[in-house]
Amino acid sequence: MNINKLYEKALRQEWLSADEGLYLYEHASISELMFIGNQLRKKQLPNNKVGWIIDRNVNITNVCIAQCKFCNFYCRPGASNAYITSIDEYAEKIEVMLQLGGKQLLLQGGLHPKLGLTFYTDLFRQLKKRYPQVNLHALGPAEIAHIARIDKTSYHDVLSQLREAGLDSLPGAGAEILNDRVRDIVSKGKCTAQQWLDVMREAHKMDLPTSATMMFGHVETKAERMQHLVSLRQVQSEKPEKSQGFVAFIPWPFQDEDTALNTKDGVRNQVSDEEYIRTIALSRIILPNIQNIQASWLTVGKAVGQLCLHAGANDFGSIMIEENVVSAAGANHNFDAEGIQEAIREAGFIPQLRNQKYE
Repeated sequence: MNINKLYEKALRQEWLSADEGLYLYEHASISELMFIGNQLRKKQLPNNKVGWIIDRNVNITNVCIAQCKFCNFYCRPGASNAYITSIDEYAEKIEVMLQLGGKQLLLQGGLHPKLGLTFYTDLFRQLKKRYPQVNLHALGPAEIAHIARIDKTSYHDVLSQLREAGLDSLPGAGAEILNDRVRDIVSKGKCTAQQWLDVMREAHKMDLPTSATMMFGHVETKAERMQHLVSLRQVQSEKPEKSQGFVAFIPWPFQDEDTALNTKDGVRNQVSDEEYIRTIALSRIILPNIQNIQASWLTVGKAVGQLCLHAGANDFGSIMIEENVVSAAGANHNFDAEGIQEAIREAGFIPQLRNQKYE
């Protein structure tokens, strides 16, 4: 392959194949990749603003039958520490979030074997009745597929009823790597790659905003990372014209501390700072139809996150009032509202408070 022709193709926002993306990943210099990622960001988003949000991540339950090897948070059904968050506990957490200026609740939980569609619709209705101003960014494709299986119904029916009950947007959780070889190793109890993508297709048909993610740096190959991006791009290309589809893409490196992947299988996070920045740049290059690319400061820290803003990223995510899953595996960076804005300014950009739709 001719690397200069690939650069030209990228700058024209033409689709690169997974093989072409892999070639750039392995052969392009970091400075040239950053330059191209930055040029593409400026072409799509010329206002020099970097988004951030105040939200709270509340876990619906810690009971999960998926038993992912990278997760230290879950417990098995019947465990002594098992819980389902109560309405009063939600209210307490939401009140704190509102006092801090947040308006979005990120609701996620395990694949609980006994919690079906009625549980979630009742929960969403109660939350919306008490806090109609709060945006529910809730569940994810793995949970939607799980609920559909429990209730023996379609993804469309699950999403329709959840939306009617108050669901505002669907996070991209549970993507890991969209390859079944990888998923059989790290998250065998979750939905397949095809099921994850099909849930998102259905959400886009309903004009339900979604995000997409990638957790990398464990057992996947670099080629599988590139195919992950290509799969997301394809789904985004299929969305109805008036649908937002994937409003953002967020990649982060596997956090290995005390996980089964590390302690039992000997898998460690090998993602260097440079490799993460390369991934951000290639995300901007390979995903010309997804406008927002988020740098995961929670897992890579402030300095690397700031560099990513010069490599194609245009968003710094949330101050994360509460986060229990990746932090349980070693992610320990933190920001408050003043700190995240100062970090964005230090990098040479204008901080812009936003909502989940990037408004």
